[in-house]
Amino acid sequence: MATTTLPDTEIMEKKTTETKPASSKATGTKYVYSFGGGSADGNGKMKDVLGGKGAGLAEMTNAGLPVPPGFTIQTEACREYMRNNAVSKEVDRQMEEALGKLETLQGQKLGKGENPLLVSVRSGAKFSMPGMMDTILNLGLNDQSVVALAQRTNNPRFAYDSYRRLIQMFGNVVLDVEKRCSTRFSTPRKNRRRRSSIRGWMRRRCRK
Repeated sequence: MATTTLPDTEIMEKKTTETKPASSKATGTKYVYSFGGGSADGNGKMKDVLGGKGAGLAEMTNAGLPVPPGFTIQTEACREYMRNNAVSKEVDRQMEEALGKLETLQGQKLGKGENPLLVSVRSGAKFSMPGMMDTILNLGLNDQSVVALAQRTNNPRFAYDSYRRLIQMFGNVVLDVEKRCSTRFSTPRKNRRRRSSIRGWMRRRCRK
């Protein structure tokens, strides 16, 4: 068999060409699928990618039903986290982009302004799995936005109870805070501690 020696420059060009598709594939994964405003990135046949809830929301949005806007982080992001114990920066970038689109559709900012945007975080596998992960409600409430919510609804009790539920759910699901702390936090108080930072109060109570 005859052989030909290639110049070094041609070898480098060939190696570069061969590695480009792999790099493009690594950074070209679509992790976040938006829905709302009458259209969705996904559809009802994408349960493997979006889970049952995500696929259903996409299908209903495309059908013209009045579905509140949002976005779904696809299942590959979870698999990557399980493999690497970390999430790709591309997931964060696409999520920020989807959040910006959601804020534009709603005319609100997450946790900011006189009418703060609040969202819920729900899990959803391809098949129904009750109890897999609790829902986190009222994400976007903080020490400032809870005041805005109280003023907008003219119902401080509702606003601070919503904030309590967020902290209780986030603490239990994400931070694995013991339920005894949540129980103490839920106990009605007759003093004026509610005026202070709710998060700070919860931390103090859980240390005991």
